[in-house]
Amino acid sequence: MNHETPLSSRPVRHLSHVRRRVVTSRALRELGVSAAVAGERCRPGGPWQMPLPGVYLLHPGPPTSEERLHAVLLYASRERVPTQCGALHETCAGPPDRAGHPAEEAAAPGPDAVITGPAALALHGFSSSPPLPALEHIDVLVPSGRRLRSAGFARVVRTRSLPEPEEITGLPVAPAPRALADTAARLADAGAVRRLLTEAVRDCRCEAQAVVAELSRARLLGRPAVAEAAAALVAESRATAEGLLYRMVRAHGLPEPFWNVDLRLPGGPHLGGVDAYWPDQAVAVEIDVRGRSGGRGAGSAPGGGLGVRYARKREEFERLGVTVVHVTPADLRDRPGRPAQEVGAALEAASRRPPAAYVAVLPR
Repeated sequence: MNHETPLSSRPVRHLSHVRRRVVTSRALRELGVSAAVAGERCRPGGPWQMPLPGVYLLHPGPPTSEERLHAVLLYASRERVPTQCGALHETCAGPPDRAGHPAEEAAAPGPDAVITGPAALALHGFSSSPPLPALEHIDVLVPSGRRLRSAGFARVVRTRSLPEPEEITGLPVAPAPRALADTAARLADAGAVRRLLTEAVRDCRCEAQAVVAELSRARLLGRPAVAEAAAALVAESRATAEGLLYRMVRAHGLPEPFWNVDLRLPGGPHLGGVDAYWPDQAVAVEIDVRGRSGGRGAGSAPGGGLGVRYARKREEFERLGVTVVHVTPADLRDRPGRPAQEVGAALEAASRRPPAAYVAVLPR
């Protein structure tokens, strides 16, 4: 069969120039390419291949990592014309007719298919996750009601609630916390889980509380390996935030506080630890590892019930006249000027407040 013979008024030779060269059977039908002809071209030695059901690769060589990702999304998405079909029609038949033309549907696969797991982590830039070419499978999230099975290198992961995807290189990708949880669900190696979670916080890719919330949502904190890694993650997050707090105080010219101290009433009960304390002004700074919203799942972190304990501690400090400024790791990293202003304002206001109760300051 002559592979350059036109199948319709649109020359097939133009199909090989489609960006990414990955199309669905529906896209081919729209171009007048029948299933029989497509199957003929996918025979051994032919110019095309079908790596996944209903998804065609318009060249005979191995798919690139980008082509594999697009193939998985096209396989997992509901019947839609893929992004490249607009260019496909324009290449083969001129500009699209805006009224009822199939290219009108041209859009990236919507929120009914989202890349997750190790592939998503690789796209987010995680060095402790295998690179895309090394992955045997690419995980893709789909709604739980979908009747779709894993096939080839596409591994279907069902979920009751699809996350709001992030767009990376034009692809819908699960946020890093969700991708971490979906990856951890399949890992038995505690060291591998810990390396991934630690990298997430150390490289400021996501907040510890967001990761722990996702692990809790996925009911993974009952696994000893994951629980241990999550505890290490929170500790790593706190250590990183403490370093940022030191930097903020010095960069903004604030007075040097006592660092990492416990406060207690003389001869009385222990009040709790704070990350920084200015005794002359009775101002304390506490790093809030829950994040400002203390969202769902925060209480599931190691040391659950954090929200209640934060509130009780703050009430007790305020009763004694100690001003507590809560700062989040995200603020210290992304907006250090904001917490610096809050601390500075609290220090300046100290002279206008009634004297605070005396509290003992002890090393923590």
